[in-house]
Amino acid sequence: MGRTYFVEEAVGQYLSDLSTKLKPYVTGLLIGQCSPQRDYVIRAVRTPPKEEQKEDSISPSKLASIDEEWITTHASQVSRMLPGGLLVLGVFIIATPELSKDSQNALRKLIFSVEKSLTKRRLWKPAEEEVSDRAALQICSATKKVVCRTYDVQDPKSSAKPADWKYQSALSASWLALDCTVNVNIHIPLLATSPNHDLEKNTKTGLNRWSKQIEDSVFLINGQVKDDDTELLEGQKKLRGNTQSSTQFSDVKVLTQLSQGSSHRSTATVQVCSASINLKGAVKCRAYIHNNKPKVKEAIQALKRDIINTLSDRCEILFEDLIINEGPHRKNFEREYHVLPQRLFVPVAGSSVMLSDYKFGDETAGEIQERFVEMLDQSVQAEDIHIGEEINTVNICPVTDNMDDMQQKQLTKGTLLLKLQQNMGVVIAAAVAVFASIFSFNYFSD
Repeated sequence: MGRTYFVEEAVGQYLSDLSTKLKPYVTGLLIGQCSPQRDYVIRAVRTPPKEEQKEDSISPSKLASIDEEWITTHASQVSRMLPGGLLVLGVFIIATPELSKDSQNALRKLIFSVEKSLTKRRLWKPAEEEVSDRAALQICSATKKVVCRTYDVQDPKSSAKPADWKYQSALSASWLALDCTVNVNIHIPLLATSPNHDLEKNTKTGLNRWSKQIEDSVFLINGQVKDDDTELLEGQKKLRGNTQSSTQFSDVKVLTQLSQGSSHRSTATVQVCSASINLKGAVKCRAYIHNNKPKVKEAIQALKRDIINTLSDRCEILFEDLIINEGPHRKNFEREYHVLPQRLFVPVAGSSVMLSDYKFGDETAGEIQERFVEMLDQSVQAEDIHIGEEINTVNICPVTDNMDDMQQKQLTKGTLLLKLQQNMGVVIAAAVAVFASIFSFNYFSD
């Protein structure tokens, strides 16, 4: 038996509108949540047009002209906006009858490309029992016929399986939210034997080790340690019969182990280091979970991934910004102070779920609104944009006087893609956040 997708009614209206406006075809992403029993789709987002398409007001006429790299880049940027529990769980194509016969092959190719791109950025690994099916939604713009199939992205040879596509009103109006603040203090030594010190690469290595600590941490939900297989709402009153947007919050405390314990053998070694990177601060994290008898295990897993993703994304965005603004030809790193992007949340109409993204301090409300429209095809009122964090600072000190030639070439190569991402709207809008965090990102040299 195939999977069943429960879909927000607003998604159906959005797809219907696209089918009448954009021809001969349009592609996009499906956003939602997977669970062992059923899957939920709460948003659909069309692929933003490229600059030349905006200017000429035309769309390619053949599916062979689909820009795979553009779509996967869009998926990577959108994934940064998703709090814990949400993911890009599929791809859609709305096409004319003439193109319908080729749509399924195009969808299959896009699903595996998007998943590969998203997996490459993650610092966590999916659980063995995790749902690995992704949706391929095909809609005929003339007949409005909807065909939904799934592919197992863990199996490159996977064939299409039929899936049910069912619309439901107020699907995510009363989803559950988990909030927590995690204190971060990450020390990343840089070996004296290294020929050059790639800040981004070394930072990711340090974050990788830290992410394993988060995976092994103990989570207290409303002050209690709960068994993984118990229901999240056990002992709490569940909101019933409520079609208005409302959120039931759970406060979570994260207890990180100070050591590995006696069962783990120490493999510590002494190494000479010429510099170090320090990342400190308090980060606010949030995850959402469906209200259909969710298990504690599902909720904690969603929050763990948000903790890991939000710190990794901030560092990734910062390095992109440094490359774009300071260029690949910079010869040395003098001591400087930079501002890490601030996390923001924006509500989704008719839903208790809020989307998340990151913003640098010098961005105006107008710029945020423009990028929000470009990335999520949704307008945001200026009064709905609320910055809830204090300024986050980055302190960088030099290690060597010159960057290696190979490092310069790598930066030059990366600039093209990063410029593409920037044009698509790397940092997007936000709203109601009820927290503050201060980061200190230090890079010390002996």
